[in-house]
Amino acid sequence: MSDPFDHLRGLTAARIGLGRTGVSLPTQRVLEFQMAHAQARDAIHAPLDVSKVVSELADLAPVAVESRAVDRRAYLERPDAGRRLSDASRERLMGPCEVALVLGDGLSARAAQEHGPAMVRALRAATPDWGWSPPVIATMARVALGDEIAAALGADLVVMLIGERPGLSSPDSLGAYIAFAPQPAVTTDAQRNCVSNIRPAGLPIAEAVRKIVAISTLARRLRQTGVALKEDDALALLAPERQAIEGQKN
Repeated sequence: MSDPFDHLRGLTAARIGLGRTGVSLPTQRVLEFQMAHAQARDAIHAPLDVSKVVSELADLAPVAVESRAVDRRAYLERPDAGRRLSDASRERLMGPCEVALVLGDGLSARAAQEHGPAMVRALRAATPDWGWSPPVIATMARVALGDEIAAALGADLVVMLIGERPGLSSPDSLGAYIAFAPQPAVTTDAQRNCVSNIRPAGLPIAEAVRKIVAISTLARRLRQTGVALKEDDALALLAPERQAIEGQKN
């Protein structure tokens, strides 16, 4: 007998149409759930291979830094430590620049490892005239670590690419957090814009770059981000400019 949910399951990674055996889930669905849970746990605890990321971005002169969290346990138990740079790391940051570009491990080093280098290159390729910092590769990083990095670099804007909290169907999701004039321990989440779920099964890199560039462009004009800046407004503003550029090329 055919399963009527087969077609729908091919359209989404959501856990739908699981079926039942008596009052329980079928064994196969239970095993799939346990596998997804294990992958999410592994994503949280897996370390970022910094040397590999640095090697992949070698031509962009990346800089590796660490937060004040001394190990993964401290990182998970003390989020505040992941928001501050270690003293040694601050000395490695040389400015000034216009836009700080940070790639952090966050809660999914896998996401940063697999999608981070491609995102860094795509963002820089899309905006060759922007004064980007060298890519800053941050470990034991929380989102707000980007604020301190931007301040150390003298940047007006920070784009923080970071591994997001893994879900049961998305252990490799990368997020981008954008903040104008970030200030360590002062900037709040309400003052950031976020583009999330960047991964092959979610938001493709090209679309993510389009959104990040649009938000960042409007942020630099308004000189603010967060609740004062709407993604739809940014995309609407960028559309005619892109059309004009493409028309000149043709």
